[in-house]
Amino acid sequence: MPSHIQAPLFIDFEEILNEEIYLEEFEKSNQNEEDIVGQWLKMAKARGETSQSDQVMLMLMAELHRKVDELAQALKKEAPKKLELSLNSKIESIGFEHLKLKEELFKVGSFYYGRVLLPVFPKREISIFLEPVDATIAKIVKMHQEDRKDWDAYFMARERILIREQKAEE
Repeated sequence: MPSHIQAPLFIDFEEILNEEIYLEEFEKSNQNEEDIVGQWLKMAKARGETSQSDQVMLMLMAELHRKVDELAQALKKEAPKKLELSLNSKIESIGFEHLKLKEELFKVGSFYYGRVLLPVFPKREISIFLEPVDATIAKIVKMHQEDRKDWDAYFMARERILIREQKAEE
């Protein structure tokens, strides 16, 4: 695996037998990120209406609104249904294009669909398609563009943390 770093992440995943159902959830996962407040905020930014506003406060307010919506959906039992993914594992390390599991769960020649909860703000569960290189390492073959940005930023942040830890030990 090219450049990789340790990352305390977990993945839920499933071998793809019928790609269509996983593609449907994959596309819906992108739409979930585009909630009404998020769309309104993007449009307001595009029109320049937020230039005099505190961007951090706007982002925090939008995230608070999303959380209230999630709670309301849960109370009404309207939460979006996700596919049951039968496998899960701790991720040992990640790279820009790969991830490595702690356990040997991949079958080379198969393809997998998975979800990873990224500890970024706001916390995001990203959907990915994987192609195993061996029993523990898989190449990320498909990820939404916004998720890719967060994945790469998380990778770089973890790399900086590990560099700081190494320097502190010296």
